[in-house]
Amino acid sequence: MGSTSQTPYTFQWETDALDITLVKNKDGVICLRSLLPKSVKAESSPSPFFEHSDLPLTSIRLVGQGNTSDKTAKSLVGSYVSARLQYQKHEIRSAADAETLTISSIDEVTGLVVTNNLVVYKGVPVLRASATVMNPSENTSRTISQLSSLTIGGLTTSTTDWYKNYKLLTATNSWFREAQWREHSLPDIGIDEDGIYALQDGHSGSQATFSILNRGSFSTGSHLPLGLLARKDNQDTWVWQVEHNGSWRWEVGDFKDSIYLALGGPTSADHSFKKLLRPGESFTSVTTALGRVHGDVEAAFSTLTEYRRKIRRPHEDNEKLPVIFNDYMNCLMGDPDEDKIKALLDPVVQSGAEYFVIDAGWYADDGNWWDAVGLWEPSKKRFPSGFKELLNLIRAKGLIPGLWVEPEVVGVRSVVGRRLPEKAFFQDGGQRVVERGRFQLDYRHPEVIRWMDSVIERLVVEYGAGYFKFDYNIEVIQGTDANTTSPGLAHLEHQRAYLSWVKSLLDRYPGLVIENCSSGAQRMDYAQLSVHSLQSTSDQQDPILYAAIAAASPTAVTPEQSAIWTYPQPEWDDEVNAVTMLNSLLGRVYLSGRLDNLSPHQFELITEGIKVYKDIRLNLKHSIATWPLGLPRWHDDWISVGMVARSGDVYLAVWRRGGATEIDLPLPVFRGSQSVKSKLLYPSKFEAESRWDLEKGALRVKVPDKVLGRLFHLTR
Repeated sequence: MGSTSQTPYTFQWETDALDITLVKNKDGVICLRSLLPKSVKAESSPSPFFEHSDLPLTSIRLVGQGNTSDKTAKSLVGSYVSARLQYQKHEIRSAADAETLTISSIDEVTGLVVTNNLVVYKGVPVLRASATVMNPSENTSRTISQLSSLTIGGLTTSTTDWYKNYKLLTATNSWFREAQWREHSLPDIGIDEDGIYALQDGHSGSQATFSILNRGSFSTGSHLPLGLLARKDNQDTWVWQVEHNGSWRWEVGDFKDSIYLALGGPTSADHSFKKLLRPGESFTSVTTALGRVHGDVEAAFSTLTEYRRKIRRPHEDNEKLPVIFNDYMNCLMGDPDEDKIKALLDPVVQSGAEYFVIDAGWYADDGNWWDAVGLWEPSKKRFPSGFKELLNLIRAKGLIPGLWVEPEVVGVRSVVGRRLPEKAFFQDGGQRVVERGRFQLDYRHPEVIRWMDSVIERLVVEYGAGYFKFDYNIEVIQGTDANTTSPGLAHLEHQRAYLSWVKSLLDRYPGLVIENCSSGAQRMDYAQLSVHSLQSTSDQQDPILYAAIAAASPTAVTPEQSAIWTYPQPEWDDEVNAVTMLNSLLGRVYLSGRLDNLSPHQFELITEGIKVYKDIRLNLKHSIATWPLGLPRWHDDWISVGMVARSGDVYLAVWRRGGATEIDLPLPVFRGSQSVKSKLLYPSKFEAESRWDLEKGALRVKVPDKVLGRLFHLTR
């Protein structure tokens, strides 16, 4: 790859996890030729080389530059600039945990230099990618309208029926109904053999695309930023994610009778994004990741889980997996006071929880606080004996106190809205953006950082908070037009600045635990989750419905980061209270509910569950998920998810919400095992029969005709 001539040639980048082949095509543009897991021989792969891989690795658009085809004007691919990028040089760097390849190319028409930043972590067949564009001109500015992170073509086999062999998986992520996966055939999404590529009149571009995008500050407010493309024979699966806490887009489409994939952040067409590059300035795209496995969807999620563990900021919380009590869900519901919290303290201690988080309302004299938040000072009316004294009492009980804060908003009635300068808030045409009675803070502004630093310092140093639930309950779609080339750019820069601020808090207070919550899980992305140690998975208040979310959560977040509510109620029967407990046992126990009103029998059921969790939690932090019945669907009668520990043991959760009372749960990890022992872990005294069926390679489970949940421990 040392020459810049127009002669096509290839370059092999071999890492310990992936073999990657790049090609400089006849136009001098770098394209991805092959990406194979290290364990797979090229000759055994269904699609070892991408025969039609001449899509540029970078998709960049400039204002006024246009597209190579009218068919690509609305897609992420096909710009003139991308097709002109001439390879200049590359560099490979090796570190203890990763290998990095940077490739520099130049557009000789505009002079812009684009650098592809590619990373592969040791032992993980995932390519992490971003792109940086720099304007080396001394006197000319350029305006970018799109800079995607990674583009590759030829993902499917080059056969006449390529469109029949693959399926696409996407996940909706609406409020109260998170991480729900669905499967699409390629013809169903409009990608099919259409005869155009066979024509001899130059029709060679993309003809059909299917895209998933987010617009606004709820990065996962409609869909997870993930996708999978899998061969139906389970021999080849691609998986990808966009790692950004704002606007993004990914798309697949047909290109020369095969599938291409493009991943990126905000664009001009979708998100009002433009970036003015003045002389000497640069801009970097959002980060994305692409993995490939010689296996099925479950294997792809396993690979993605290991990758997420690599990119996550190390934190003791993810090593110890402490049990958290939070007073909100199906408990105080944003109306705490001194007496209510004191009534909960001893039951929380007796339950085995290790944190006590006071959720919304602690700063308000009454319940009308929604549009007055922002000062973050405790209410003297709610806590007449002193808030500091209450948090000291929580610590004296052996619990670490935590607090709910919305650090990105200020209520329209708050005095903070008058203290901070106008440019500290999102604006539209010179007016502050107002969403649901709140102003949006702009973390690009230094006064915002100074103010929120002082708030957190006071709550940590003066009051002794050791945990924060950082929530976010408004959505700003376009961003701000203050001090920017475009609202979409300002939105992206704000999101990056906000995460930089959270990182600074963790640098300053290393023991501090910060949970990521946005109306439940409306920002369940790995920009947020590479920084925060926990993720709220939902605001769902029905434990029976929550089961489908709990079982699907390992697709979106690692188990040790997956905070799942368990909220027992005195009016629920034992089976329903066992279900709410089970929901959290293979992730992070996020305890709530009226512990102070439970009968001794009901309370014992909860303490049993927490004891089981503490016995298995250190195995969960290295585990990977398995779904014996496939990915859960919202209305399934039976749902099951298991966690496969490093030892090979499996902790298997099973929910029955209707239908038959017996079911077979296939477990490929035990296939061929003559003897598999199954023990009912929780609830240990409830009725359930299980036996291993060697011929089927499945656990046969029989339970009563009730809505229920059970946790089994399986060993060879």
